[in-house]
Amino acid sequence: MALDLTTYRAHALSHAQALGLFERVVGHEPVSAPDSGLTYALWVKGIRPIPARSGLDTVSARLELNGRVFLPADTEPQDDVDVAVTTAVDGLMGAYSSDFELGGTIANVDLLGAHGPGLGADFGYARFDNTTYRVATLTVPLIINDAWTEAP
Repeated sequence: MALDLTTYRAHALSHAQALGLFERVVGHEPVSAPDSGLTYALWVKGIRPIPARSGLDTVSARLELNGRVFLPADTEPQDDVDVAVTTAVDGLMGAYSSDFELGGTIANVDLLGAHGPGLGADFGYARFDNTTYRVATLTVPLIINDAWTEAP
């Protein structure tokens, strides 16, 4: 038993790629400016045991991923920037909701927040170099049964 981030992330990223909305889909938090067009990045935010789902011999875990949609804020027409970012978030949330077991690799995406914040997105801005990006940061909480063995 162990967490398999490579598999979970591959499934989550494949959903983003299948939407056909993004010019780039990456499995890490960008440290430099994304190019023009929509970019989606996915990385680990935190890992915690879930007492209510754990037993006497195994521990279940909540693996929380951050997903972030980026689009340069000066993309023309500027009135369509929020539309594009919101459309991308809508597509991602729909994809994660409709395959909430990520191909059977996890127990479920914690859609409604049974064990912490549920699937959701917050909008804002980020600045890289001389470019301001309109961003939406998704919380993608994954529930993994029997992640670790518990022994006396």
